[in-house]
Amino acid sequence: MYMANLNRSNFPVERRIGASAPDATGIVHLGIGQFHRAHAAVNTALAMAEAGGDWGIVGVANRSRRIIDPMLNQDFIYSILQLSPEGTDVQLVDVHRRLFVAAEQPAEVLAAIADPNHKIVTLTITEKGYNKDGVTGHLMTDSAEIAPGLAGPDGAKAPLAQLAWGLVKRSQESKAPVTVLSCDNMQSAGNTTKAMVTEFLQAAGVDDNTMSWIAENVSFPNAMVDRIVPGTTEQTKAQVEQILGLRDEAPVPAEAFTMWVLEDHFKAGRPAWQAAPGVTFSDEVEQYELVKLRLLNGSHSLISYLGGLSNSPTIPSARDKEFVAKSVHAAIYNEFLPSIELPHGFDADAYVAQLFHRWQNHALGDKTARVGSDGSAKLLQRIPEPALRLLNMGQMPNEMALTAASWIACVAPPAGFDPGEIAAEMEEPQRENLAKATAGAKNTHEHVEKIMTGGFFPTELGEHAEFTDRVAELLDIIVTDGVEAAANNALGE
Repeated sequence: MYMANLNRSNFPVERRIGASAPDATGIVHLGIGQFHRAHAAVNTALAMAEAGGDWGIVGVANRSRRIIDPMLNQDFIYSILQLSPEGTDVQLVDVHRRLFVAAEQPAEVLAAIADPNHKIVTLTITEKGYNKDGVTGHLMTDSAEIAPGLAGPDGAKAPLAQLAWGLVKRSQESKAPVTVLSCDNMQSAGNTTKAMVTEFLQAAGVDDNTMSWIAENVSFPNAMVDRIVPGTTEQTKAQVEQILGLRDEAPVPAEAFTMWVLEDHFKAGRPAWQAAPGVTFSDEVEQYELVKLRLLNGSHSLISYLGGLSNSPTIPSARDKEFVAKSVHAAIYNEFLPSIELPHGFDADAYVAQLFHRWQNHALGDKTARVGSDGSAKLLQRIPEPALRLLNMGQMPNEMALTAASWIACVAPPAGFDPGEIAAEMEEPQRENLAKATAGAKNTHEHVEKIMTGGFFPTELGEHAEFTDRVAELLDIIVTDGVEAAANNALGE
């Protein structure tokens, strides 16, 4: 049966989230994808419903037209398929007004960043998109993404390089202040973005006057973002079609929960985001970041690797296993929570209970392989500090060791061990380097030692031989007796 495509002439306004944006744009977003469209875009629509404003969004994809083309064909409108144990709903978002592909339209992207009408540049380029060396903390200027852009804007292929040269262009033309707001899962995301942009421009030989202008006229507020947003599937499209009665080729599945905590440091104004449920402006963003990065994200990593090794295709199916739930509970209360200074008035027990409820969202069905991807970048923010805290107290962080061992088993398995199809689906940018580093290892311990001291984790953690020993011991158990046995061993059972 023919089903009409969603567009501006037929979309049901009663399902619209917040307000439609005006034609005027005030935000440029680099890295248009699932998360941005279910988080910042939604909150911007709600803000405009409350207080108006010229806050239409210019969306930029780096290379792919996978999202751009359907949105163009649908007059920029797309749906959010909200999935929860309490029910399913479809809502529509209408805030994007121009869309570019940076690889095809580099000049347009730099011009959009430089445009004085654009007051905010937001980013969702993933942790690895910042090209920050996890060990030194500095920009990897020799990386294949960054190096070509150092010669000038014509070579800027990576979003970070495009942002940097766009700010240079702005300093030369309008000289209008602007805010750069990272919406990625990183500790001190604003500080990190500022540092990487600064190091890029220094390496590119940008003059002191331009550097001074950027330092004075560009703000980089920190922010914590939180909403589980899986990938879109044909099932997503079918569910939207059934409820909406229209075909959407660019829907976004998402959980009901959403949270955004921001520093209110905006150089040229901002939408009334505080009007959106779940948005908080706070001077304690770092504490909120640590809560999320460790309790949610750190636990998410542990669930994904234990799940991948126990043939659990989704996070809920992994969480349903008793040994996984017990391991996560121990990680949170024994290792993650004690390493965090909580925000004032924060109810940790209520937050943890909410996390376990979110992880049981079978309607959402978040893929284990998706959550387990990019572990080499993610784990650097999740394992070292809680682990070092206990190691320096003379105690063993067993769940951090289990996280490291299960990650290694999934993406850099010892010779002869097959972690299975789910682990094989995990995207890991360091797979090849991990394989090279561990080539020729005579046993599991040497295999682990080459990873722990090979630049994949901070040197300080690698220097704790007892931690390497424990990771190797748990990896040995995974290989010989299975992941559940290793998890029980880490629990002392």
